[in-house]
Amino acid sequence: MRFTGKLLPPTIDFETRKINAVFALNEDFTQAYEELKDCDKITLEVKKYRAKRSLDANAYYWTLIYKLAKVLQITNEECHNMELRHYGQPEIYEGKGVYITIPDTPEAEKKVDNSMDYHLAPTTQVRVGNDGVIYRTYRLLRGSHSYTTQEMARLIDGVINDCRDANIPDAEIASPEEARILKERYGVNV
Repeated sequence: MRFTGKLLPPTIDFETRKINAVFALNEDFTQAYEELKDCDKITLEVKKYRAKRSLDANAYYWTLIYKLAKVLQITNEECHNMELRHYGQPEIYEGKGVYITIPDTPEAEKKVDNSMDYHLAPTTQVRVGNDGVIYRTYRLLRGSHSYTTQEMARLIDGVINDCRDANIPDAEIASPEEARILKERYGVNV
């Protein structure tokens, strides 16, 4: 049972000297109260409310990634990084993009393409280091878990287009119900 509401000033029970937390709830609490009123102990978690991106959108995105990766014969991780490179969001620090240089080797490229700990997009900038090694500059991308609803909608819209370009039938991309939900919640047309 989850509820939203507002925390009101606490009261003190003078007999037990315990503080009573008081909430003004937005939802009907009647059923929860009836189920829990005789419990000696319950668990409470109180935190600041934040609107979250729907987990349905994330699950749908990963379903598309699995299908697209299979058709393209690449790993799910490679496919995810490919989509982030095309439709993702850069990491911004103090108003500027974040860049990193990595040796420009096939091994490093493969590691970057399959990473889920960080997401990097290669640039065309290549230089020779003082050590004689050739380095490529990569742009750091934000992980999709940090995306707003609008950013996630752009990502999903992009992967849908890429699925179509890979000749995945529309019936496999989204059921009529999924298409309706995506249109209503995110403005994504399937």
